[in-house]
Amino acid sequence: MTQKHYHFVGVAGIGISALARYYKKFGNIITASDWQEDESIKSLRKEGINTTIGVDENNLPIDSDMVIYSNAHINHPEVLRAKSLGIKTLTYPEALAEIVNIKKCIAITGTHGKSTTTAMLGVILAGSKVGSSVVVGTKVPQLNNSNFYFEDSPYFTIEACEYKRAFLAYHPFITVITNIDLDHLDYYRDLEDYISAFQSLINQTSGYVIYDMDNENAQKLDFSQTKAKPIRVNHKGYYNSLTPTALRGASPKGRGEEGFVLFPPMNLQVPGDHLLFDAKLAFVVGEILKLDTTYIIKKLESYTGCWRRSEIIRTTKNGNILMSDYGHHPTEIHLTLDAIAEKYAHKKLFVIFQPHQHSRTRELLHDFEIAFDAVDSLIIPDIYFSRDSDEDVAYMTTERFVETLKNRYSFIQNGNGLRNTLESIQKYDRENPNSSIILLLGAGDIDTLRYEII
Repeated sequence: MTQKHYHFVGVAGIGISALARYYKKFGNIITASDWQEDESIKSLRKEGINTTIGVDENNLPIDSDMVIYSNAHINHPEVLRAKSLGIKTLTYPEALAEIVNIKKCIAITGTHGKSTTTAMLGVILAGSKVGSSVVVGTKVPQLNNSNFYFEDSPYFTIEACEYKRAFLAYHPFITVITNIDLDHLDYYRDLEDYISAFQSLINQTSGYVIYDMDNENAQKLDFSQTKAKPIRVNHKGYYNSLTPTALRGASPKGRGEEGFVLFPPMNLQVPGDHLLFDAKLAFVVGEILKLDTTYIIKKLESYTGCWRRSEIIRTTKNGNILMSDYGHHPTEIHLTLDAIAEKYAHKKLFVIFQPHQHSRTRELLHDFEIAFDAVDSLIIPDIYFSRDSDEDVAYMTTERFVETLKNRYSFIQNGNGLRNTLESIQKYDRENPNSSIILLLGAGDIDTLRYEII
């Protein structure tokens, strides 16, 4: 690979930073910028990726060969200047597509569970007889505690986001759809429009599509004109084989229902039926790639979790367990909280939830109203602003959200911002020693509090 100069705008983003690491590995010149300093920026600098803080067109080195940016930065001054100078500019999915579309791409998508399923599959494939590079929207301890893992392999496993149909940049060999639940209503018109994006993805998948056959919306996918062969996985513990012996281990004695193969037992270290289902999706990919069943199970049982997915951060000085989770859609929140409450049944569950987007919170309000049944205490610091209209911000305030949920959850509190919320967490920690799980929940900046809760 000839050395080139790549400049990344918004490099703290979990996807963008993975690409920066990819190009850095091959000896390219990497520069980057972001609007504020955070732990991700500090890590990138330690890896030799020079990052400038601030929004300024002069941050762009004019000798850059390519500028890569997220969809959120389409009108960023550095991006606009690059275009005016004739420098090649690509969005994150466009840039990733240039890499993975010349490989056998394995794309993991769906409304929830993308990162976990990608991480689990990465743990299975990394170092296996088939191998795979991995780009994932989290940090995985077993993949060098990174969001990027490289291996010289024909396969490339990626987390593929559905927002703005970004995943249509990819032409996968295997597509895994964890589930389909309406989301991103700032872009998609309605559920039909949302499902159509997934339909378009399976239409350009060449080998296999693995999906949740119990998911009502996934059932609406049409495979009559697709090249890809569908593999349906259900929550009873079965998946359909392509032929009686198409998948390894698909012997008659292993059959449950007609035409379906029973999954072997798995004893995972991570809690929750939803994570067990993610593991089963990853298992099927391993079977397609003809990995030994015993090997796949061993790898899945070794999986210890990943950053901001029911992550245990530390035990506080007062003996409470501090955790963090990225969950922001009511369906995944409900599943995550139930799993944590079941695993730590002897402890109280104190949740600090920061809703992500006023628009999402408004559209899915009724689902949020029943998402917190497993919780003992709940604080809402604020609603994280992202791509919201003035109308949505004015309508769906933190106060309205709290008052609506108070009809069901009398214990909910308005945290009045992150700083005041931090004081409330510290007070709770002091007054309830050795008793609780303290969970930072949400996709905004709620996780920054982890560094201040001792």
